[in-house]
Amino acid sequence: MTPYDAFRALHHRPGTPLVLPNAWDHASAAALAEAGFEAIGTTSLGVASAAGKPDATGTAREETLHLGRRLARLPLPVTVDIEGGFGADPAGVAELAADLVRAGVAGLNIEDGRPDGTLAPLAFQRELISAVKEAAPALFVNARTDTYWLPGRVDETARRLSAYQEAGADGLFVPGLQDESVIAALTAEYEAPLNILYAPGRLTVARLAALGVARVSTGSLLFRAAVQHAVDVAGTVARGEVDAVGVPEYAVADGWADAYGK
Repeated sequence: MTPYDAFRALHHRPGTPLVLPNAWDHASAAALAEAGFEAIGTTSLGVASAAGKPDATGTAREETLHLGRRLARLPLPVTVDIEGGFGADPAGVAELAADLVRAGVAGLNIEDGRPDGTLAPLAFQRELISAVKEAAPALFVNARTDTYWLPGRVDETARRLSAYQEAGADGLFVPGLQDESVIAALTAEYEAPLNILYAPGRLTVARLAALGVARVSTGSLLFRAAVQHAVDVAGTVARGEVDAVGVPEYAVADGWADAYGK
C-alpha cells in the first residue's frame, strides 16, 4: 500500500475519525509515532516559530520542506502544512508537491487565507489545487478554507468547498467551525472527508465522529502546550519545587534523534 493509499484509508472509517497530531520538529514527530498515532501532520505555526519566523507569511518554506522530507522516513503517513503554497504560483506549488511525493510524503494541507486577512481569489485557489493534483496525484490534498476565521466570510464556505472538491481536493478543512448543525450538513453534502480543528473545551472527538467528521487535527495546540509546559517546569526549578513527573529520560529523548532519521 502506498503512503497515499494508507493515508486516504484513514479518512474513510465512518465513526472513527483520524486524530491527527501536528508536530513541529523531528523529535516531536518521532515521539508521537512512538506513542502509536496512525499518522502525523506538521503545524505551520510550530515550524515557523521554532525557526524564529512568523506563521503564514511563506518565510518558513525551507524549514517546512526539510522537515517534511525527514519525517517521510517515519513508518506512518505524514502530511505537510504548506500554508498558502509559500507565495508560489500554481506551477511552483505543483513542483513543490511533486518533490514531497518523491520524498515519500503522503499529503499536504493548503490554505486560502492570506496574511492580510483576505481570502485568495477562488479561481486562483481552484487552479492551485488542480495543478497540485495533476502534478502529484499520489498526494492527499487537504484544502483548507479560512472562512470561519475571517469576519463576514462564513457564507462563502459552501461555495469554496464545492470548488475545491471539484478541483480534485481529497479532503476539506474548515478550522474554526464548531457549529454542530453546519458540520453535519457539510459531512452530508460533500463526498470529500471533512477535517475539523480540535478546540479545547468545545466539541469532543466523539461528538465530531457522531457528526460525520473524518479527521480531527490538533493544529498548533501541541506546540503551544509544549512551550507552556517548558516554562512551567522552568518555574518549578526556579522555585525549588520538584515537578517533572512523566518527563522522558535523557536517553529516551536522545533516541528520538536517531529514530527513523538517518
